[in-house]
Amino acid sequence: MTGRLRLWSYRWPRALVDALLPCSCALCGESAAAVVCLPCRDRYAVSNAVRCPCCANPLGAPEHAGQRCAGCIAEAPQFDATVAAADYAAPLDALVLRLKFGAQLPLAPWFAGRMVDAVLARPGWPLPDLLCPVPLGPRRLVERGFNQALEIARPLAPALGVPLQPRLLVRAINTAAQSGVAPSERAGNIRGAFEVADAALGLIHGRHVGVVDDVMTSGHTLNEIAATLKRAGAARVSNLVFARTPPH
Repeated sequence: MTGRLRLWSYRWPRALVDALLPCSCALCGESAAAVVCLPCRDRYAVSNAVRCPCCANPLGAPEHAGQRCAGCIAEAPQFDATVAAADYAAPLDALVLRLKFGAQLPLAPWFAGRMVDAVLARPGWPLPDLLCPVPLGPRRLVERGFNQALEIARPLAPALGVPLQPRLLVRAINTAAQSGVAPSERAGNIRGAFEVADAALGLIHGRHVGVVDDVMTSGHTLNEIAATLKRAGAARVSNLVFARTPPH
């Protein structure tokens, strides 16, 4: 079965589960077959935005589709592509916070489903050879009890038909949270924070690695990860994120 057919076939078992386990919509509270009802999904999570294929920032005019944004032209990131399902904006930003800080784990497969939709919306986009989540440091993992990026990657990997390597990357340095660091200091804060696990070095040489995260904000974390992976021999690095923070 080809990768694209796998993406479509993934939807059938998910639809069956949703039908058998109805719940209330996390956005409007109405009865729904999934954690977010179809009207709210279509209103808030279906985006026709034209995005930079490299960093997923919105480009605005449709005629710019497929072109890199000015920022990526001026200073090319270490990563090669980014697929984002939605903008990090109300009301979806609240769902991200409910997953990350409220441990509402059923949201993770819904995020993954929207990311599958975003991949399907880019016909011809080359699927990665393997996926890895952005790792948390040991201290933050103990505090939170789970890694939200891994919880999204778990359902995303079989949906895409791409193997998941959850221990490909390790957090070598417990850095301060990027959200609490001044924008001008974020690149320095995250520098040297990641390493490829010794046991995984043979997995990435010459391959296309997909890095999964919940939100992409400044892109410094994902840029540092891409640099780390390429130093270890990765041929291509793509980001797959649920939400992209629009530029201010």
